[in-house]
This record gives sequence, structure tokens and C-alpha cells, in this order.
Amino acid sequence: MLLCCAALTACAGAPVQEMSDARQAVHAAQKAGAAEYAPDLFAEAQAHLKSATTNLHRQEYRVARDEAGLAREKAMEARRQAEAAAGPRKP
Repeated sequence: MLLCCAALTACAGAPVQEMSDARQAVHAAQKAGAAEYAPDLFAEAQAHLKSATTNLHRQEYRVARDEAGLAREKAMEARRQAEAAAGPRKP
């Protein structure tokens, strides 16, 4: 019983939503052309996401959460820059 409770407590701390948000933001930045129009920011977002994933697997949830947040922020900024550089899209 004690082992089961410990396992549940460990899972509860995993930054599931933060990881999902970061992945979605990086994907959206990629679709917006961030690799072309904001390559440095996009690379930073990818690096933070990779670090978040690594730390998640190590069960370093606080670090994973922080890295996921940074990945999301960098990806959102890269997307904004890419959209501004690419100009208005045609319908």
C-alpha cells in the first residue's frame, strides 16, 4: 500500500500539461516558419523542449516544468517573429 501511494505521488508531480503546451507551441512555431524566419529562437525552443523531456524521464519534474515553460515562451516568440516576417497570409 505504501509503495502504491508513493508511486501515485510521484506521478502527480509530472508536468503533463506543461509538456503538452510546450510541444504544441513548438509545433505551431514550426508550422509558422520559425525555422526559416526566427531560427535562433526556434532552436532555443527545441533545446528547452528536449531538456524538459530528458528531465521528465529522469523524474526531475521541477526542472522539466521550468524547461517546458521556457520552451513554450521561446516557441511563442519565434512564432510571432515568423508570422511578422512572413507577412499576411492569403486565404
